[in-house]
Amino acid sequence: MGIVTKPWALTAIATLLLAGCSQSIPPSDSDASAAPKPAAPTGPVSAKTAFYPMYTAAHIWAPDVMILRVAAKEVPGFTNGAGKAAMWEATFGSPSQAKYRVDQYAIATVLPDIHKGATAGLKLPWGGLPRDAAPIDLATFNVDSDAAYNAAAADAAEWLKKNPDKKLSSIELDYVPKLHATAWFVMWGDQKSGYATYVDDNTGQVIKKK
Repeated sequence: MGIVTKPWALTAIATLLLAGCSQSIPPSDSDASAAPKPAAPTGPVSAKTAFYPMYTAAHIWAPDVMILRVAAKEVPGFTNGAGKAAMWEATFGSPSQAKYRVDQYAIATVLPDIHKGATAGLKLPWGGLPRDAAPIDLATFNVDSDAAYNAAAADAAEWLKKNPDKKLSSIELDYVPKLHATAWFVMWGDQKSGYATYVDDNTGQVIKKK
């Protein structure tokens, strides 16, 4: 004699099956992508923000890469200020390849030469560091460009009050042979009628002014 299943029992079984299926459905791609993502910079950034994407790419290019210089640059349509820039350049050298390259990091694309994000430069012949020079040491790269700017501006406060028309013309980090140290060079105006200060990239202290 066959087993007779009552209608109410079939209904209960169907309900259990549907509940089990609904619990095993994985989250959709749209749900997984709903997590917030870091926002891309929309204004000028400090040197360290721009530097590390460039350094990561340069280290892949050459594991023995040396950091030679980091400098603020301009992008049409944006205004640099207070130690932040719309574009930064970093110069890297590789002793093993005897080549160097100048990479860029920009917050926007302005064709034909400026591209948003980190961009690797052309690899060019390099004879190595001069005898009286040294690379930038990541271990002492503690002071970001905005902090260096603040220290320099405090040092230049009296001069800036007397010369309000002089704009910031340079902010860059490299090794300064006459100081035997790696330092930020911050300058308003020009060499003839400006004010320049060096800020130690390790301590953030003004170490020399011109």
